[in-house]
Amino acid sequence: MAELEGKFPGEFDIELVEGDRGAFEVELDGVLIYSKLATRQFPRYAELPALITDLL
Repeated sequence: MAELEGKFPGEFDIELVEGDRGAFEVELDGVLIYSKLATRQFPRYAELPALITDLL
């Protein structure tokens, strides 16, 4: 989370919401951009910043 805040300072709010069933999902402006349930793995280190950059 700190990495995302450092890479995109002040561009958006980051909120952690506890899920269930081992879910790890990332939304940007209400759009699902990553789902551990769909991929069956956590994102690689640089994957989330790259996904966000592609959408900004």
